[in-house]
Amino acid sequence: MLEKITQIFKVRELRNKILFILGILVVFRVAANIPLPGVNVEQLRRLFEGNQLLGMLNVFSGGGLSNISIVMLGVGPYITASIIMQLMTMIVPRIEQMYKEEGEAGRQKFNMWTRWLTVPLATLQTFSMVALLRSQGVLMVSSAVDIFVIVVVATAGTIFLMWLGELITEKGIGNGVSLIIFAGIVSGLPSALSNIYVTFDSTQFFTYAAILAITLVTIAGVVIVSEGQRNIPVSYAKRIRGDRSYGGSSTHLPLRVNQAGVIPIIFAMSIMLFPGMIASFLMRVNNEFVAGAATAVNNLFQNQWFYGTLYFLLVVAFTYFYTAVVFDPEKISENLQKQGGYVPGIRPGRNTADFLYKIMNRITLSGSIFLGAVAVLPFIVQGITHIQFLQIGGTGILIVVSVVIETIKQIESQLVMRDYEGF
Repeated sequence: MLEKITQIFKVRELRNKILFILGILVVFRVAANIPLPGVNVEQLRRLFEGNQLLGMLNVFSGGGLSNISIVMLGVGPYITASIIMQLMTMIVPRIEQMYKEEGEAGRQKFNMWTRWLTVPLATLQTFSMVALLRSQGVLMVSSAVDIFVIVVVATAGTIFLMWLGELITEKGIGNGVSLIIFAGIVSGLPSALSNIYVTFDSTQFFTYAAILAITLVTIAGVVIVSEGQRNIPVSYAKRIRGDRSYGGSSTHLPLRVNQAGVIPIIFAMSIMLFPGMIASFLMRVNNEFVAGAATAVNNLFQNQWFYGTLYFLLVVAFTYFYTAVVFDPEKISENLQKQGGYVPGIRPGRNTADFLYKIMNRITLSGSIFLGAVAVLPFIVQGITHIQFLQIGGTGILIVVSVVIETIKQIESQLVMRDYEGF
């Protein structure tokens, strides 16, 4: 481990990339601690204590929402825009063709549309959040000019974070948006640990020990599932051209158990936030029917059993959805056939595609159930132990561990590339 770290800092280009990314994350943390004017701190603390939805949204804002900072929505609107655009690839054939068949130019256009969609979504979500915070007595602003300025500043803050995330991604060491979310979660660890220390009850020692054991098992499970894969054997037919022969080798096609990574958790959480936020906003309107319906929806989403069940099902569904987006068995089968490859015992072409689709569905089932279980595990543990600091523990652990694994892989690939002669 020490040798690897030493090797990283010996390579000047890699060292500069890592320092640049750390600098970007510092800028993000500074922005997340610049508050907007007119915030009632005590009322804000009470609101977060009684609303788990805002606690989850705070994960993706990197702590910016708990401070009502200039980046209070974080990269949430950008994630929502990405969800919408991914859904459009399944609905609109032209967008799917652009994304999958037009190469780098098509993906750049797709990303540009995602950025443009982020702007109105950020504006709408900021305005809704400001209205919610005003109705709860957290934001003490009343004039239209003040509200307009806050909406513009917070929207610009989201676009700024989106830009920072893309700068990180360009360096080739991890995904920028994931690293920003990771930094926000890690930055909250000191305060979480201090809260545990302050509220520590010696009579519940075994409860805390059990929670620690569950946390370690969860981390181990995330690592195992993230690294787990099913190897499909692939053989290449021997071809003779002149006096030379080509092919005749055997290799394997790796199919990951968790093909979608942490994206299903992010997608599901983004969807889960909307009904509760809208209901909280509509609960105070003058129309009795609308207010009553909003109250019923809000109470429904405050129910731990309903919320946990729906959250689990959404994670499973989005795992299958995103796997279908990134894994195309027909394309893989076509490429294998063009290269003279085949799966032993399976006919090339359509039969191979059906075989890969069947195998992928089976291993995705276990991966999706694991992701769903990790997502709802904190609700189960919290319901048994009644310890509130575990509110977002499972999701946070999943994101942190997955991002760390992916970043380490990216750094190792950079090191391996420089081990070849000429670097």
